[in-house]
Amino acid sequence: MKRLSFTTALVLSFVATPLLANDKPGQGITVKPVIEPMIEEFFQGRIIDHAMKDLGYTVAQPVELLSQTAHIAVATGDADYFPNSWEHLHAAFFKESGGPDKISKVGNLIEGALQGYLVDKASYDAGIKNLGDLKDPKIAARFDVDGDGKADLAGCTPGWGCERVIEHQLTEYKLRDTVSHNQGDYNAIIADTIARFKNGKPVLYYTWTPYWVSGVLVPGKDVEWLSVPYTSLPDGDKADTEFKGKNLGFAVDSLRIVARNDFLKANPAAAKLFEVAKIDINDISAENKLITDGEKTSADIDRHVEDWIKAHRAEYDGWLKAARDAAK
Repeated sequence: MKRLSFTTALVLSFVATPLLANDKPGQGITVKPVIEPMIEEFFQGRIIDHAMKDLGYTVAQPVELLSQTAHIAVATGDADYFPNSWEHLHAAFFKESGGPDKISKVGNLIEGALQGYLVDKASYDAGIKNLGDLKDPKIAARFDVDGDGKADLAGCTPGWGCERVIEHQLTEYKLRDTVSHNQGDYNAIIADTIARFKNGKPVLYYTWTPYWVSGVLVPGKDVEWLSVPYTSLPDGDKADTEFKGKNLGFAVDSLRIVARNDFLKANPAAAKLFEVAKIDINDISAENKLITDGEKTSADIDRHVEDWIKAHRAEYDGWLKAARDAAK
């Protein structure tokens, strides 16, 4: 009887060891993520980091870098993955960082992301429905903030991917004489824009989804998306820019995870996780709204992550299973 018990225990130990190893394929490996320094993008990054920890990886404190530098950091080995790479918007950053020879875009973490130009609904209803309308100095003057007679576009933080698109389009659509692209810290610029709107003044601004702005200035209610004269993107990109019958001028985009090729090869579990993970864009917008409502501490965001995982447990566990299976 004792011999049988010993033999059974010995067999179970051999069986349990590979199962345990497969449960934590990242055991003993430290990974270095990089994120943009925007609180509204921490949520999705932390969901991925949480899954990496559940796979046994030790996740270092993410480095905060703007998107262009984030791609470079992954390519050079200063970071291992970046979870917020826009397929079209950041295409130049991907290419300039070494492209597919060094890094890869994996999966489609968030789909259906929008960008474009908006005006207050009163201006839209008055007939200003296309960015090209601003070639008319009289129409442009409606959005003059600083008194120089030109429309003031609340625009993009320097170094972001949207900066290249806006600057390209202002030249392409011949708007340089009538439109000024106001740049700086986006949150400060958009706060001024919202204040102007609340004071009943016309507004012209750039934004994107998922982001909290469209929960405060609601398209279709407070503001409207403008069309553009025709599609024209930097580097000849021929992306689909149509949304609900409007040409927004920006690609209807996906956010993907960028990782270094050698990292993906050495970590099949992480590679599979990046491939299968998906977060609904509406969940991102809802979480961003919680931030604007005051839930903006690091602990708040961790709680948002835990709540999301609880609400999507079967889906999340499916990610982990696929990752563990890939590591066998």
